[in-house]
Amino acid sequence: MIDLNTASAADLDGVPQLHGHGFEVVKYREERGGFEAVRQLEEVPGLAGKWDGAQTMVTIE
Repeated sequence: MIDLNTASAADLDGVPQLHGHGFEVVKYREERGGFEAVRQLEEVPGLAGKWDGAQTMVTIE
């Protein structure tokens, strides 16, 4: 499992549903002080409606 609050952009790009969006996920995390729920991926620019299935590979700790 990859932690959305600590993973690098490269690690996040390794998740098929997030591939190519690792930078945006990290930027979102830094701007908002971290993720509280995996469903917040919906708010990351470019991921709306595309991240479904990622919850099996990512977590928040």
